[in-house]
Amino acid sequence: MTNNNVPIASNPLLNKNDLGLAVKQLCDPLKPYYSAQGALLDIGNTASRTSQKTAKFEGFARPLWGLAPLLAGGGTWDYWENYIKGIRSGTDPMNEEYWENIGDCDQKMVELASIALTLILAPEQSWGQLNEQEKANLASWIGQTNQRITVDTNWRFFRVLVNVALLKVGCEYDKEMIEQDLNRLDEFYLSTGWYKDGDTEQMDYYIPFAFHFYSLIYAQVMENEDPERSRVYKERAALFAKDFIYWFGKHGAALAFGRSLTYRFAQSCFWGALAFAGVEAFPWGVIKGLLLRNLRWWFEQPMFSPEGILTIGYSYPNLMMAEGYNAPGSPYWAMKSFLPLALADDHPFWLAEELPLPELEAKSVQKEARMIVCREAANNHVVAFTSGQHAGFEPAHCAEKYGKFAYSNLLGFSVSKGSFGLEQGAYDNNLALAEKDNLYRTRRKCEEFRIEDNLIYSLWRPWRDVEVRSWIVPGLPWHIRIHRIQTERELDIAEGGFSIPTEQNMKSFKNMDIHASKGSIAALLTWGGTGIKSLLGDLKAEMLHPEPNVNLMHPKTMIPTLRKELQIGTHWIASAIFVQDDIENIRDNYDRTPVLQVKDNRIIVKEQDNILVDLEMI
Repeated sequence: MTNNNVPIASNPLLNKNDLGLAVKQLCDPLKPYYSAQGALLDIGNTASRTSQKTAKFEGFARPLWGLAPLLAGGGTWDYWENYIKGIRSGTDPMNEEYWENIGDCDQKMVELASIALTLILAPEQSWGQLNEQEKANLASWIGQTNQRITVDTNWRFFRVLVNVALLKVGCEYDKEMIEQDLNRLDEFYLSTGWYKDGDTEQMDYYIPFAFHFYSLIYAQVMENEDPERSRVYKERAALFAKDFIYWFGKHGAALAFGRSLTYRFAQSCFWGALAFAGVEAFPWGVIKGLLLRNLRWWFEQPMFSPEGILTIGYSYPNLMMAEGYNAPGSPYWAMKSFLPLALADDHPFWLAEELPLPELEAKSVQKEARMIVCREAANNHVVAFTSGQHAGFEPAHCAEKYGKFAYSNLLGFSVSKGSFGLEQGAYDNNLALAEKDNLYRTRRKCEEFRIEDNLIYSLWRPWRDVEVRSWIVPGLPWHIRIHRIQTERELDIAEGGFSIPTEQNMKSFKNMDIHASKGSIAALLTWGGTGIKSLLGDLKAEMLHPEPNVNLMHPKTMIPTLRKELQIGTHWIASAIFVQDDIENIRDNYDRTPVLQVKDNRIIVKEQDNILVDLEMI
């Protein structure tokens, strides 16, 4: 099934009118699913950790991320009155659709932010439509957040936005709470524009679509009241943009990495927030192109239900990869990318001609993000090589979302479907180890890590008495992995390369597309290539066909894999991993494998005459 019958798939997304139409095309299919009093939206039968009513409130609230900017910028939606009815009902304690009181660390705190943004951007169309009692109900209901404990992460911004909204509509607000929250959020700042999302080791999309997105809104709407913070937030965002641009390919696809990937095109909301706050980190045409190309890429993906409703998943509907907090309405968090609709028609962002990506380096070392990002010469395929990231609260598939060696914007990554065997585990871009029982473990959390200019190192333990030291030499189309495995157990190990789809446009791969020899295997297809070669350790190669629907981007894939049995002791293994999206010269590039030598107790890897790594075997 494709998106050919979904109206948004044919939207060219060239200008403000197109973007406004996109908001309506995303929201129109929701109309039949609002409740009688308008306060709840029911678009699915799956559950999240929160209550059913709160999940339906979430569904109601999240489209506001797009509707509020649409209204603020002069647009309209013919079903807007339903939202006014819903706000009246949801904040009235006597109404059967009352959203209920807010508790500590309550999911409702998250959804307050889009209501707050609506009051800030479109007060006449929201606050101005309520009578005095209804205004009092709304102010009292959202104001509960000031008496509750919140999660000590980006969630603090939700309370900040609520207090800013109360200030802007002339209600009592908590100025001290704003200071307390913003001061605490500043403690999560690292450097070069990067934050971490709380006391954890994760630097993912929550940095652009939470920390910077909210701080840029604050910087713009509170510039008169808080000019110094506004200046700092804008400076940090401009710094961050210099790294974040490397996460995007020339056609708009961005890295698949980390949690909350069902928020999809929220990936690009940072670029819209730059425009909203007037931060020209790149020429306006470049910023415009980054946003619009990402949206175009997403609206080509088969991610909608037949009615045109966003589903849980990534490039296609997929509950396998979801987190416990993903409710049916959660994907509408992606509406954040429509923030520039609040800008006037004559804003430089809208007047600028869309520009392609500027010339970028082949490699970007992003030490605060604990990754090195490489891109193919054709500029569309982007791969991040990582070590040292870990989400401390352990969301579903944490190891797969943060612990793999490499992440791609075009080939995605896989999550395990079961716990038995390599087919269920789908260990692409991973070293998987099992204690002779077919129950594999992979890198989850690093005890040590280093990000150098040409090398990434980590130390990790799948068991207490098994130590793995891993070195990654980033690059495209080849990168190198070297592992020193010290084990007190007999092990089976498997080193996986990049997943690749087994078919495209209903054309499957052929056996002649698989190139196998001793210690190496590759799939060189008309839609790209992936392969792996053993350089040290005499591993056996095979093409693994994992369970369907484990990869976030492609429902059916194969993974080039190396396997070996290890006895108790210390072992060194090394492999070269190949991936190429551009099929030009693909066979020639695959045949130009880096060469490994062991000499004087040192591992030396060369590519042509260049030494990629010189490592002492200790």
